[in-house]
Amino acid sequence: MRNKEMTLIFDLNGTIIDDMHFHTKAWHKLFNEDLGASLSWEEVKKEMYGKNPEVLERVFGKNKFTKQEAEDWSMEKERRYQEEYLPHMKLIPGLDGFFEKAKSKSVQMAIGSAAIPFNVDFVLDNLKLRDYFTAIITADHVAVSKPHPETFLLGAEALGAEPEDCIVFEDAPKGVEAAQNAGMKAVVLTTAHPKEDFVNYDNILAFIKNYEDPFIRDLI
Repeated sequence: MRNKEMTLIFDLNGTIIDDMHFHTKAWHKLFNEDLGASLSWEEVKKEMYGKNPEVLERVFGKNKFTKQEAEDWSMEKERRYQEEYLPHMKLIPGLDGFFEKAKSKSVQMAIGSAAIPFNVDFVLDNLKLRDYFTAIITADHVAVSKPHPETFLLGAEALGAEPEDCIVFEDAPKGVEAAQNAGMKAVVLTTAHPKEDFVNYDNILAFIKNYEDPFIRDLI
């Protein structure tokens, strides 16, 4: 299966680290305790894709917050998430070895995340991952977030790769949809969503629990 031109693009949250529970908890508390919503855990989880202001707009409507208010609430949510998650931060099992193998074989890799730089830096610097990635695409680089393909197309462009030669690692249906819209195949981490949530997509190469899966050992 190895393609000498193959490049890898990784989503961050739920794909490199298994932290989506902590994001959901921070949003759930913010929505219900601070902003007066009455959303269940599952309702919050369903809305957690794209940029933070987009999440707030989907939940509360287009004109609920000014741009500054949306940014302030977004940062408050991320501060709470980081404080609670930091003591638990670690790579998804098997990923350290996979990164080293990819690096040893000169496989180019990029981050393609809807997260803001504040959160991307939080992960890359605490886990000392920067040297593995040629390009880092965050929320600040795109006009429209996933499922729009811009995040992954920018990643491919930064790596000098054609979309059809890229494999995207994702944990969310909207991320897999973004990869499909970009003309890319995807590997799905089942950290946050079961297989049943991905039935609408035909670009999935494999579902994996972590990077110790035999599919990953044979990928590069």
